[in-house]
Amino acid sequence: MDFAAARYNMVENQLRTNGISDPLVTQALATTPREVFLPKAMRGFAYVDENVQIGSGRFLVAPLVLARVLQAAEIKLSDVVLTIGDATGWASAVVSRLASTVVSLECEADLVSRASAALSELGCDNVAVVRGPLDGGYPAQGPYDVILFIGAVAEIPPVFGRQLADRGRMVGIVNNGVGVGKMVRMVRAGDTFGRWTLFDATTPYLPGFSPKHGFKF
Repeated sequence: MDFAAARYNMVENQLRTNGISDPLVTQALATTPREVFLPKAMRGFAYVDENVQIGSGRFLVAPLVLARVLQAAEIKLSDVVLTIGDATGWASAVVSRLASTVVSLECEADLVSRASAALSELGCDNVAVVRGPLDGGYPAQGPYDVILFIGAVAEIPPVFGRQLADRGRMVGIVNNGVGVGKMVRMVRAGDTFGRWTLFDATTPYLPGFSPKHGFKF
């Protein structure tokens, strides 16, 4: 399979035709080999326009979903970014081309190992993959200029707001289990958080973030 051609087609046919116009985002996606983050037997599915299941409910996030998250985040080269639940490491690799430093929080030891190996193979030396519960964030390296949820959450816990720098941005898909999910962008200004709903979006829940029994807004 010609992965370079498939990656070009992904950008031209899946992303640009769906409103992804930020040249930095499209360039980052065009230059990050998605197939490297899948087992060899699954690499033929690397450029499908959907999430790729890798087992145990985890997945390689769909290209368009990630592109929309990145475009909404408006990442700058000086930013320190925290990615939550990037099971494969692909999203963090793409972000590493846009930001100064990326901390990738993952809860499963085998995924930490595999993602670290793939990132090392690509020379993404500004990404650190750390292990811990996803719903607590990673305050040790905070505050962060940007926090990205690489999957759906029923709600965004307040702990993440405390790990966001002033003027920082937080982007993810919020889905309380009723209807479709919504891409949400939050911006911190001192102790105030602005929140905008951008558009409908669907992706699986991250571990620890699915709706709880009796959960209500």
